Parts: sequence; structure tokens; C-alpha cells
Amino acid sequence: MDQYTPARTPVAGHTVLVVEDDPSIRTLLTSALTAAGYTVASAADGQEAMTEAGSRRPDLIVLDVMLPDTDGFQLTRDLRAQGTYTPVLFLTARTGVEDRIIGLSSGGDDYVTKPFHIQEVLLRIRAILRRSSAPASTSGVRPPLRYADLTLDERTHEVRRTGRLLKLSPTEFRLLACLLSRPERVLDKTEILQQVWQYDFSGDTRIVDTYVKNLRGKIDRDPPALIHTVRGVGYCLRLPRDEPNTAAR
Repeated sequence: MDQYTPARTPVAGHTVLVVEDDPSIRTLLTSALTAAGYTVASAADGQEAMTEAGSRRPDLIVLDVMLPDTDGFQLTRDLRAQGTYTPVLFLTARTGVEDRIIGLSSGGDDYVTKPFHIQEVLLRIRAILRRSSAPASTSGVRPPLRYADLTLDERTHEVRRTGRLLKLSPTEFRLLACLLSRPERVLDKTEILQQVWQYDFSGDTRIVDTYVKNLRGKIDRDPPALIHTVRGVGYCLRLPRDEPNTAAR
């Protein structure tokens, strides 16, 4: 973890809840976020975090995965179950793909692995807040996107395949919209990262792999598979090569 240099373009007026049981890391994050213009609340365990989340109503939660009384994944599930959909940025020492999938499946929005650079944490926080606070535009909403038997409607925020309603997280929805907006075109991971996560730096593209795997489990549960990997490049939404092309947008 590095020393903090104030960001030049802070996102002011937001409250961030830092949940971290290590006092030194909690102090570092609190100091850096305060210097960047955020209002900061903190908690050292899951129980305190639930209390702070309810009373402070933060705009974002920076959440350590390993807490003394619970883990961050379960805490996020508990928050979502009680109707709290505050964006969550995980801090985790778990680098395995399955761990990342579990975390993002629990309702997290992004993750940073330890040891981390504080500038990266700040950049990811700004990106999440920019996405979550972007004003809705009724005039700019596209008509439903369709490909094969898959439909995504931005006005109702619904995704259906063969008429079956699929439950997607906001980030999964944005990822699918990105793929659906350019079907049969291969999108490289950096392009997806910029489109979906709105990172303005060369971020870790493993989050794209993690989210695509998670999205596949929902979209491609029934054949034919629509999300395909182009090795060394990225991903493409298309029918299998031996399927007739009946796509429509």
C-alpha cells in the first residue's frame, strides 16, 4: 500500500463507509478519502457495519472480505436481503477466480486485491460512484436490444431469454447491454472495461473475465450458448457457428 497523493478530480459530496478490521488500513483509507473530499464513516466488524450502513446511508461501502465476525460476502448478501443496494467495493486478499465470482455474485460492484495502491482504490470508487449517480435519461434510452431469443429492455431494466425473466445485477446488465449493442463483433477486454466499468486507466481486466463467467451462468443456462470467448482478444455475443443466424435488434 502506497502513500496517498490527493486526486486532481475528486468526487465531492458523497459519503463512504470503510469497513476494515485492521486499524492501520482503516486509518489510511479514511485519511485518503477525507483528503479527496469524501465524508467518511468507518466500522471494524460486520455488526458495526450494518449499524453504520443503516444510520449513515452511505453512497458506497469499501468492504474488507475478512472480518472478525463475518465475511464481506455474507455481509453484502445481508445488506441486499434487507433492501440496501449501496454499491460495494471489496478489499480482498483472495485472488482466485472462484473467490472473485462469489464476491461479485453476492452483490458486490468491484474488488481490489491486497496489497493495494490507494490511488487505484480512489479511481475505482470514483468510477463506481460515477456509474451509480449518472442521471437517467428517458430521451436517451434505446429501444429493446434483441439477438436470437435474448432481449434486453433498458426502460424496464429487464432481460429475458426465451421469454424467461433473468435476474441480473446492475453491472451484469451493463455488461450484457455492451455485448448486445454490437452482436457478432469481438470486443476486447480493455474496451469492455472502459464501456462497462468506465475506468479511465488501464485496470485489471480479470474483473471482465469474472463477470463474463458469472453472466454466462445466467444467459447460457439453456442452449445455444451466446457468449463466446475469443482467446487472447475478448468476448463476442453470437450464435454458435452451426446455428442459423436469426438475430434481430
